[in-house]
Amino acid sequence: MASIFTKIINGEIPCYKIAEDEHCFAFLDINPNAIGHTLCIPKKEVDKLFDLDETLYHHLLEFARKIAIAQEKAIPCERVGMAVVGLEVHHAHIHLIPISRMKEMTFEEKVTLTNEEFQEVADKIKSYL
Repeated sequence: MASIFTKIINGEIPCYKIAEDEHCFAFLDINPNAIGHTLCIPKKEVDKLFDLDETLYHHLLEFARKIAIAQEKAIPCERVGMAVVGLEVHHAHIHLIPISRMKEMTFEEKVTLTNEEFQEVADKIKSYL
């Protein structure tokens, strides 16, 4: 059965898309730790990040780097934190989280945004790509 991320890639579930290329896809996390919290995923459904073949692994990291650079320009923050957990969705993914405090990386505090706010954040990050 396809993961929720594969369904997002295929357009079966809506998302606030930031970017995509032939191999990767980036979209806003709908349960964000901070404004601009973005997920970068390979389009190929692989459970664990370190199970990706070397070429796709490196490509995903390069893709995530471009998104993080755009996030830093678009979202007021001290830096963009990166986390790989992988327990909640069994499809390799990287969390890119604009942060100014360590607790924004704990996944224990969340922010709430309206649909309009999500779209504004997505548009702002995309404008720096």
